[in-house]
Amino acid sequence: MKLTKSNQEQAVAAWVNYLNQLRLDNLLNTLDQQDMNLADALASVTSAVRKIDLEVVTTNRGGVKGMHGFIAEVAEVGVGNARRQIYGENPLYQWVNDNGPVDLMRSGVAIQQKFVAAGGRFGLGAITDHLQKYPDFVESGGKYQIPRDHFEVIQKLHALPREEASKLLTIGGDGPSLKDWVRVQTFFGEGSVGIESLEPSHLTYSEVQKGSYGATLESEADSLRSTDQSLRDDAYQERKPVLREGIKATLAAAAIEGGTALILAVVEKRRTGKQLKDFTREDWTEIAAVGGVGAVKGGVRGLSIYWLTNIAATPAAVASSIVTAAFGVAEQANKLRRGEIDELEFIENSELVCLETAVSALSSFVGQAIIPVPILGAVIGNTVGVVMYKAVSSSLSEREASLIERYLGEQQIIDKQLAAEYQQLIEQLDASMSDYLGVLDRAFAPDMEVALVGSVELALELGVAAAEVLDSDEKVHSYFLD
Repeated sequence: MKLTKSNQEQAVAAWVNYLNQLRLDNLLNTLDQQDMNLADALASVTSAVRKIDLEVVTTNRGGVKGMHGFIAEVAEVGVGNARRQIYGENPLYQWVNDNGPVDLMRSGVAIQQKFVAAGGRFGLGAITDHLQKYPDFVESGGKYQIPRDHFEVIQKLHALPREEASKLLTIGGDGPSLKDWVRVQTFFGEGSVGIESLEPSHLTYSEVQKGSYGATLESEADSLRSTDQSLRDDAYQERKPVLREGIKATLAAAAIEGGTALILAVVEKRRTGKQLKDFTREDWTEIAAVGGVGAVKGGVRGLSIYWLTNIAATPAAVASSIVTAAFGVAEQANKLRRGEIDELEFIENSELVCLETAVSALSSFVGQAIIPVPILGAVIGNTVGVVMYKAVSSSLSEREASLIERYLGEQQIIDKQLAAEYQQLIEQLDASMSDYLGVLDRAFAPDMEVALVGSVELALELGVAAAEVLDSDEKVHSYFLD
């Protein structure tokens, strides 16, 4: 029964650990995928810069007046695909690049770009010219794409009633004028192209000019990195420990431990020779009480393990050991208070409880290493003295706590003595090394006289016999001339 109870306790810890591991694995997989998403997105922007440099700017494609149009096409493909790839979506844009009626393709939709500012018509005149040349372009589902800033102006002017336009717009000025409103209304009033056939580019007119596209795409790369970081933060927030999962762990642990306690109580009754049909009301009441206590303990265990593993970064097996030790030492404390055991027995029994929980944790760890199956995983437990002290210091009476504290204090005194001896040895070693390094500095000093004296000191320091050290003119002459 004791083995069954120990297995059940470790099963609760293993199950909570498994929940945590599933959440962490999911987070790591998401972050790994996001690494690829960012790499793909940045690669699209880099490819766009390279194409513009080599195929547009270097070749002077389009000349002074038309180059920005080709820059816009390539940049749209790079930016449009990158903004999808950062979210793990497939790229949709393709550059047609054949000087035909279609500049871009997006999931089967033909797109003609018109990045035109001449004449102050926001590209509408260029759209009219294109439509005259290819009258079935819109009917075939084609779209006209214009700079984002141009589209925003056209959209506002298209939706503005005549009465408001007369009041809000002026003939001149920096912003849209009444003349612009008339042009927009006239264009759409002809009925050849509806507002729904126009769409905004990802970029503005000024962003695709020869002197600005580099900064534009560099800024886009920075924006992608910012989006990437935001997605990573969201992934962490979605997968961090939450109250709902903690409640789930608490209820499951209560059910497991309560059920185990109930079964063990029934088995204990059966071992007395009593059949189930012979159980009295008192027997069932006693069994139910045992199961209820087990459920409460299980709930405390599940919630404690979940909190310790996720908030205090404690391994699941260690967390289970701490909770089990807390229950075990508390039971010994009650016996001490009732006079059933003395102080020495209290200390010995508490040590045994903590030792058993530590062994349970270690056994669980070994089992996980040999049989790497989920729910069996656990890690090595903490030391007996610390587990015992930490588990009960906040819940025992002053008498029991002082006994354990005195026991732990004796261990700490020994630790301090050893630490002092260790520190003394370190200081002696530091002093010796300092002297030795000083001798080395003098022995290899740039000053010849200092070096000679230092060499003598170094030789003596290393154990060379004084008679063999060349520390006088006579010894030097004798060594080299005799």
